[in-house]
Amino acid sequence: MKVTIIGSGYVGLVTGVCLAELGNDVCCLDVDPKKIDTLNSGEVPIYEPGLKEMIDRNRKAGRIHFSTDVAKSVAHGEIQFIAVGTPPDEDGSADLQYVLAAARSIGRHMTEAKVIVDKSTVPVGTADKVSAVIKEELVGRQMDPQWCSVVSNPEFLKEGAAIKDFMRPDRIVLGTYDDAPGLHAKEQMRKLYAPFNRHHERTFYMDVRSAELTKYAANAMLATRISFMNELANLADLVGADIEAVRQGIGSDLRIGYGFLYSGTGYGGSCFPKDVSALSRTASEHGLGLKILQAVESVNQSQKTILVEKVEKRFGADLTGMKFAIWGLAFKPNTDDMREAPSRVVIRELVRRGAKVVAYDPIAMPEAKRFLAADFEADGDLENLNRVTMASDPMAALDGCNALVIVTEWVAFRSPDFGLLKQKLKQSVIFDGRNLYEPQEMLGLGIEYHGVGRHN
Repeated sequence: MKVTIIGSGYVGLVTGVCLAELGNDVCCLDVDPKKIDTLNSGEVPIYEPGLKEMIDRNRKAGRIHFSTDVAKSVAHGEIQFIAVGTPPDEDGSADLQYVLAAARSIGRHMTEAKVIVDKSTVPVGTADKVSAVIKEELVGRQMDPQWCSVVSNPEFLKEGAAIKDFMRPDRIVLGTYDDAPGLHAKEQMRKLYAPFNRHHERTFYMDVRSAELTKYAANAMLATRISFMNELANLADLVGADIEAVRQGIGSDLRIGYGFLYSGTGYGGSCFPKDVSALSRTASEHGLGLKILQAVESVNQSQKTILVEKVEKRFGADLTGMKFAIWGLAFKPNTDDMREAPSRVVIRELVRRGAKVVAYDPIAMPEAKRFLAADFEADGDLENLNRVTMASDPMAALDGCNALVIVTEWVAFRSPDFGLLKQKLKQSVIFDGRNLYEPQEMLGLGIEYHGVGRHN
C-alpha cells in the first residue's frame, strides 16, 4: 500500500520505517528542510536503537523516501498518517496547531478519497476537528467532502524499544466512524495491519472518541503506578522498610503485576507529563476534577528533587566548593530524549546550592547541553551554566567528586569497577536514584549508599 507519514519526528519515523519494512511504499513528509536533509544524507535526527539500520535498508530497497513537498506527499498515499507533535499549551492542554495545520494541508492538496489517520496523541474530539478542517478545504475547492475519512490510531511505543513495540504489538487500537466512509477506512486499516494479525487478532476496533481516550488512559495509568511507588518508597525511607522487597511482594500478585512499579526520581519524557496534564485539562473543561491524576502530577514533580534532598541531608544546604558526578541524563535509557528529564532538575538544584557538576550519559550529552542552556537561561542564571561540565566516560566523571548521583539506569552503570570508583571519588558516597545496587553489598564494599526507599 502507498502510505504518507506527515511528521518525521519520533513517532512518524518509527511508524514510517516499520510500515516500509512490511513492504509498503512510504513517503515521510516534514516541513523542516534541515530534518529532511539529514534523513536524505543517511543520518537520523533522533536516537532509537535499530532505527538508522532499518531506514538504510528500506531506503536502498526503495520503500521509504523523505520529502518537504506537501502536494507530492499528499498525492502519494492512499493512507495519510498525521504524526506531528502535540506539545503542552500554557494551560496544560494539548496544542493542536500542528495537527490541524497538517489536516488543512491534506484538504488543500488531496484530489481523491483518502484515509486520514490521527497517530499523534490528541484529546478526545480531535478527529472531529481534523475532519471538519479537511472537509472545509474540500468544500472550498468544490470537491466531495465525503472523500475525507478520519481514523484514530494511537501509538503505544516505548522510547528505546519502539521498533519492537511496533513490529510486535500487544494491541492495535483503531477508532472509526460508523458511516460509509468510516467503514471504508476500517477496511483499509485492516488491510494495512493484516501482517500483525495472522496468528491472532491484535486489533481492537472501537469508536473514534474511545480510541482517543484509550491512549491518554494508558499513559495516565502507567504514570499513576510510578507515582504510587515513589510515594511508598518515601514512606519506606521513613519507616525503615525496603521498597524493593515491597515491589516483589505486590508485583507477584497477578492482579497487579511488576510493570512500572520501580521507584526512583520520577517520570519524564515526551508522553507521561504532557498526557497526564492534557487529560486533566480535558476533564476540567467538562467540569470534572481528576483528583488522582492531580496527585500523580504533584508527586512526580516533588520526586524529581528527592536525590537533592538526600544530598542536602548528608552534606548540608550549602554545597559551595563541592563537586558531584551525575551518571545518566536522558529521562530513560536507550534514548537521548531530555524532555522533562529529572536530571535537569537535579543538576540545577545542585548548582543553586553552590555545587559543581560533572555529568556523563552514553547518548544524551549533546541534547543535554542544549536543554540545560535553555533551563539556566530561563532561570536567569546563565552565568552558572559553566559549573556544569560533561565527561568523556563514566569513570572520568568521578575524578575529585564528593559523591556519585545516578539518575538514569543505563546498563553500562549496572556493574562498575567499585574499587576504581572508590579511588576516584573524594568520599565513597553514592546517591542512587534508580536503585541499581544492593545496599548490603555496598556496605560490604565500604561505600555509603543512599537509594530511594532502600533500607540498609
